[in-house]
This record gives sequence, C-alpha cells and structure tokens, in this order.
Amino acid sequence: MTRSSRKTVTATALIAGAAMIAAALTSGVAAADTTEQAPAEVQAVAGALPVELSADQRGELLAAADAAKAETARSLGLGSEEALIARSVTKDADGSVHTRYERTYAGLPVLGGDLVVHTAPDGSTSGVTKATEADIAVDTTAKESADSARTFALGSAEGAQVEEPAADNARKVVWAASGTPTLAWETVVTGTQEDGTPSELHVITDANTGKKLFEYQGVETGIGNSQYSGQVTIGTTAAGSGFAMTDNTRGGHSTYDLNGTSGTRTLVTNPTDTWGDGTVANRQTAAVDAAYGAQLTWDYYKNVHGRNGIKDDGVGAYTRVHYGKNYVNAFWSDSCFCMTYGDGAGNTHPLTSIDVGAHEMTHGVTSATANLIYSGESGGLNEATSDIMASAIEFWAGNPQDKGDYLVGEKIDIYGTGAPLRYMDKPSKDGRSRDAWSADLGSIDVHYSSGPANHWFYLASEGSGAKTVNGVNYDSPTSDGLSVTGIGRDAAAKIWYRALTTYMTSSTNYAAARVATLKAAADLYGQTSTTYLNAANAWAAINVGPRVVDGIMLDSVASQLTAVDVPAELQLHAINFNPGQLTFHATGLPDGLKLHPVTGLITGTPTTPGTYTVTVDAKASHHSNSITTFTWKVARAVVANATRTPIPDAGAAVFSDIVVDRLAGQAPSDLKVVVDIKHTWRGDLVIDLVGPNGTVYSLKKSNVGDSADNVFETYTVDASAQPADGTWRLKVQDMYRGDSGYVDSWKLVF
Repeated sequence: MTRSSRKTVTATALIAGAAMIAAALTSGVAAADTTEQAPAEVQAVAGALPVELSADQRGELLAAADAAKAETARSLGLGSEEALIARSVTKDADGSVHTRYERTYAGLPVLGGDLVVHTAPDGSTSGVTKATEADIAVDTTAKESADSARTFALGSAEGAQVEEPAADNARKVVWAASGTPTLAWETVVTGTQEDGTPSELHVITDANTGKKLFEYQGVETGIGNSQYSGQVTIGTTAAGSGFAMTDNTRGGHSTYDLNGTSGTRTLVTNPTDTWGDGTVANRQTAAVDAAYGAQLTWDYYKNVHGRNGIKDDGVGAYTRVHYGKNYVNAFWSDSCFCMTYGDGAGNTHPLTSIDVGAHEMTHGVTSATANLIYSGESGGLNEATSDIMASAIEFWAGNPQDKGDYLVGEKIDIYGTGAPLRYMDKPSKDGRSRDAWSADLGSIDVHYSSGPANHWFYLASEGSGAKTVNGVNYDSPTSDGLSVTGIGRDAAAKIWYRALTTYMTSSTNYAAARVATLKAAADLYGQTSTTYLNAANAWAAINVGPRVVDGIMLDSVASQLTAVDVPAELQLHAINFNPGQLTFHATGLPDGLKLHPVTGLITGTPTTPGTYTVTVDAKASHHSNSITTFTWKVARAVVANATRTPIPDAGAAVFSDIVVDRLAGQAPSDLKVVVDIKHTWRGDLVIDLVGPNGTVYSLKKSNVGDSADNVFETYTVDASAQPADGTWRLKVQDMYRGDSGYVDSWKLVF
C-alpha cells in the first residue's frame, strides 16, 4: 500500500515541510517598551562563563584530549572495542573544560553514542554526560549487504517525497540512539524535497534484518541598504577595482548569488562599497540582509558567549541568496557549511530577515555541539534552539527597523496576512504548535514540538501574563495556571547556550533538557538562587518537572512497579531553597520498604501484593514543606522477554513468548501487558496476547491513519479464565507495506 502522506523528518528550514526559522532568546541589549517592568538582569558567576578560545588554544585542548583518549575511554568503563574521537571543546573562565566525544566500536561510528567529559580546573574528571547508558557489544558481520541497504533507502525516499533520489554506498555503523545497540547501515539519499529544499535523507537500516530503524533529514532548514533592517554596515573586501561581499573580519564569510538556480553561484561584487537600494528590484538588497544577519549572528555568539564562529574554529560559513524561483524557504546545510535563502512567493519577499538567518545558522551551532537528532522530542529541541537564539540575536542587535521580539518570521510575511510563523508567548496561536509538553509530543512535526521549549524561553525571560515589549503585546499562560516570574533574557539565553554546549547530547528529550538547563543555571547563578528557582518554575509551567512550593522543589515520582520478594530501590530528589536541613517522610509505603529521612532513599523487599498510594513529604527545618503522591504496585510477579523480535514488513505474524512457572492459581482479571515496540507508522500493527489455553486477547488493531512511531503501551486484559502458569505469547503482525520495526521487549504484570 502506498501512502504519500507518510510522516518524515523535515529539513531544518523556515516552515514545516522545509527549513524553519527563528525567534527566541535575548541578550537584553535593546531597550524594551514595556507596560510591565522587565525582569532585572542578573549577573552570572564569572567562573562559569565560557571563555573565547583562539584557534591555537582550541587545537591544543583537542590535541590533549586526543592524546589521552584511550585513558579516558578506560576511565569511563568503555569496552576494549570502543574508542573515542574528540569532536569539540569549551572552556570556562575558572579553568573547567568540557570535551565532547564521538564514540566508535571496532572502528565503526556509533550513532547516538556521543558523550561529554567534564574536567575540573585541577584536571580531574568531574562528571560525564552520555547520550546512552547502554553497553555496546555487537557482531560486526552484516547479514544484509550495503547494496540492499542502499536500495531500501532509495525506496524510503518515495515515502519521504524526495524527487530524483540518489545515494552513494551505505556505510556500516552501530545504531545506539534508541533501543539496544545494533549493527546498521547508514545511507544518505540526496535529491530535492517536495518544496524545492535539497534532500540529505539519512536512512538507518538494521544490518541483520534489513529493516528500517530510523530516518531523518540532514538539511536543517560596506554600507548596505537592506529590505528589512534599513541602512546597515556590512563587512566587505576590496577586490580588483571594486568590492566583494566577503567579510575577512568574520572568518572570511562570503555571500553569493545563485541567480535563480539551485547550484550555480556568483560572488556578490560591486564597483563601490554601497550595496542594494532597499527594494527587491535590486538583487543586492537580499544579499545585504543576508550578510547583515550572518554578521550579527557571528558577533552575538562571539561577544556574548565567547564562541568564535559556527564551529568555534574561527572559520566563517558562506551564504547563498536568490535560490530557485518562488522558493518560500531558507535552510542550513552542514554538507556545504552554508546558508541558503529563497526569494519567497512571487520572488518579492526574500527570507533574509535577521531572525531567519540567525535561526538557520544556529542549526550549524547545534550540529557542532549537542547535534540533537532531528526527529522526535530532540528534533523539537533542535528547532527551538534556533528559535531561541535567533530571538536573542534580534534583541541584542537593537536594530530600530527590526526590533527584538518573541515572534518567528514576522518580517517576511510568508502567508500574506502579516502574521508571524510562530509565537513564543503562546505557541498554539499558530494553530499547530503545542504550549506544553505531553506524552505524544515526539510524534508531531519538529517545527510544532518546538513550541513548549519556545514557551519556556519566553516565560523564563519575561514571566507569565500580559505585557508589551518593543510595541508587541504578549499574554503568556501556564499549563498549571500558576504565575512565573521572569529571570531576564540575558540569563535565559546564557542558560540555554550552556546547556546546549555542555550538557545536552544527540538524544536529549524534554525531561533531559530541563535537567541540562537547571545544571547550567546552577553553574551560572547557583543552585539555590532565585534565578534557578524561576527557571525551574518556567519548566513546570510547560508541564515538565515540579514547581517550587514553599521554597522546596520536590521532584514528582512516576508510578512504581515491583514484584513480591524482589529487592526494590527508589531515590527521591528535592532541592531546599530555605535555610537548614531538608528531611523526607513517607506514608503508605508497601510492606517491607523504608525511607531514609536524610538521603531520601527508599529500600527494601516488598512482601505483600497490592497497589499502594504513597505520599512523600519533604520538610525544611523552618517548617516549610512540599508533598508529592504516587502509586506503587507490588505484583505477584513481573515476567519479561527482552529478546528483540523483528517484525516482517507486511508479512506473517511473529510471536514473542514468556514462560510462567511456579505461580499458583489463575491469572488476574486485570493482567497488565506492557509492550515496547519500535516501528515507524505504528498504525500498520495488529497486536494480540495469546494465553496458555489458546485464548486470543486483542490489544491493538491496525489504523492506517496512525502515522506516529513506536508502540509503548500498557494494556489491561481480564485473563482470569487462564491459569497463570504456561506459555504466554505476544502476537504482532504488520498489515501494510512501507514501514518496519521490531518487538524490543514486553512483560506481564500479575
């Protein structure tokens, strides 16, 4: 069955379905016309701020990391077949160093194996941030050939709506970004996306089964008279008897005219050092806007964050304007290390405003740092990072013709209505973006799953409620109905940048982004600071993590599941913003468990089955307290099968078995079946449970309209007519062609 609407990961561009643009953080440079007083800017701890590294200094740190990589790998407990490759490095003013590594296994790249080693000023290792905690041990002999992977990838290009697809040979890799690490082939399919954006579709296939594991797009979508920013100064260079739009003060950044094509470029030159006339009739006008945006982006990262260019290596990217005809988009591409701008509908609205360029170039910064996978929640965070930093740059620029705001693409008027593409104060105003996190967030387009992170940035910067900033009216709600106090744009931008460059990895999701930004806030402003507290409350306001209540931030606890006579352990976490000692107290714990009042560690062995309602109370010494409640189910038994079972594409049903023995009596009337299946387009799947006596219980029917990935569900069935002992079978069948996957694990809870 062919489905032209198959969900794919879009390019990093201006709009969904192409390359999306920006709007978010601020540096606090521009004056704000506010009806409410803007949050006071706070000073970061000087020692935690990044320092600008020269090319030689950066090279020396990377060389030292490379020389010690074998020792570092051993200290991290990596296997004998694993090795590290130093990719980037940052240094704090106090001498702390953060080195980002890629990982290899038996010489093969490990996708999703990246990690950051944090080194204290005295040279000792102070911590490590890993994209995956899974052990890597795979057979490197592929059962499927590279040619078969390439053929499959080209077939996937049809579903991804890639025109004139082409692919070189696949490369062998280890896939570790999700599930159990496995040997895989990575194929890059080039061509053109539906809207004219170039394609770099990465297709990951299992090297043993030939089935697709993952796919994502790699294209992230003198005096100058500009169209959007008025008369500006841009960096140029004397060339022959005239001038060229090459900025040697910013890494040699150059601007080229594509002349309405997709590849033939000409360096923008002029007899005099005055460029454009502010109208689209003059081809140089778009080049002025693009060069100005690139210049601001370079200067912001350098002056505010100590970053010397996109890759922090002092090398400038390059820019291309006048791409194609009526191309309503802009995009960043790592492969050319360049920015590309279309001229918009009717070739009259080039997508060259400040926030567009800053958004796209920030995709390059993200690629050079956390390299957030452009799919699921990490893809939404990738997009939000570009929105956030673009808004920061727009505010920092202080341009009177293009004032800073919390809107995305407000100048370019893509829809011809005067409306921006996105709104950071209330993302849902665009009709598609989400205001807050929800469990299904990772299944929507990354340009809309970016909404909650954009909302966090607005709330962290300005706070909740109605206000006017630079003439724009905002009214930001919260998911819990409670107010948020802003920490100021400068603080919010610095927190996000440090989190991106120091603590985020390729697979960071929203929960992990909260952890990363709060670590950054603690580094910069102190863990018990008001800035930290309000940054945390901004996360709670988008439904990620707990609020600070009565000066205590007590982490919520997910529902717990353990079995009788099996040791259990749970660590409670809380931060006390009050003076004195914090202690923990609990009621309703399962029989056999106890809580340490100081450490917050729950340990013991449950003795009695049942579902318990547990209430935890964190108390400060001056009688402040915060409470959280959760359920703890103690089952008669929890039996699992974690052996991966491939699911044939549109093939016969497969079975995964669990054998239960020594469990007397009947199965319960509320038997829980917990299923973890990795599969693109999950609507293809029919899932049943087959009991020991052959009775079939329907868990999930096929639904061709359900295009989301993966099935991670808990089903409840009345199995009281079945004996508990015997062989239980999970039956899974893929009903339609085009997508594949595997049963990662499943379990029964009696």
